[in-house]
Amino acid sequence: MMHQLVLKKPLAFFDLETTGINVTKDRVIDICIIKALPGGEVVRKTQRVNPGMPIPLESSMIHGIYDEDVVDAPPFKAIARTLAQFMEGCDLAGFNCNRFDVPLLVEEFLRANVDFDIKNRRLVDAQRIFHLMEPRNLSAAYKFYCNKDLIGAHGAEADTIATLEVLNAQVQRYMGMVAKTDSGQDVVFENDMDMLHSLTANKNVDLAGRMIINDKGEEVFNFGKHKGLPVLDVLKKEPSFYDWMLKGEFPLDTKRRLTEIRLRMFSNGNGRK
Repeated sequence: MMHQLVLKKPLAFFDLETTGINVTKDRVIDICIIKALPGGEVVRKTQRVNPGMPIPLESSMIHGIYDEDVVDAPPFKAIARTLAQFMEGCDLAGFNCNRFDVPLLVEEFLRANVDFDIKNRRLVDAQRIFHLMEPRNLSAAYKFYCNKDLIGAHGAEADTIATLEVLNAQVQRYMGMVAKTDSGQDVVFENDMDMLHSLTANKNVDLAGRMIINDKGEEVFNFGKHKGLPVLDVLKKEPSFYDWMLKGEFPLDTKRRLTEIRLRMFSNGNGRK
């Protein structure tokens, strides 16, 4: 395997399979590093890792690696120095690596007390290039799904007709395939509006997303000093926060939803009279 990249120093492509997506709490269970050298050669290193914790089933179902697959693998601490030496002097590259793989890998090295400084390394994220260079607008979707150029783009009628055609083509293309919702749930793609809603709907309580539904099904604030805290708890402990939001420059829909939650609190007998 060769490459055509113009390099002044080695470029280490790498990808991690992990126990989950929490950079702080989750651990590496599989790592592959492909080092592209300035002369065009490529050197590969792949290693399974025992994370020292159970692999959640939902993660195993994504990457196909289960507890029994890593039971005899070394812990990261045992291979950290070898990996660091293999990547020594390399710039780093990956797909979505800047947001996930690089931070998690650095955490693993820090836990292993191995110095892996990225200050003097270039970081190249192929996903970011993909998103920058390939448009993600209606015209691009119309071309991709319908193989037609969108004439009159940004006109309401043309855009609306194109959206109908795009959704119709999406349903035909993906029928029977498995899609994953934002919550990680697998759904079978069908020509069914309930399914399409579950796939595309967000967790917003209000349309602006100032309040969202957390994993426990609770309404929580999604901004400011109370971010992540249940709305009901905040309204009970700090009633003035409600008045501040009602007087603030928030959308009317946000104020309406907040008022509905507050009224529910009183109707349940939990509010102050």
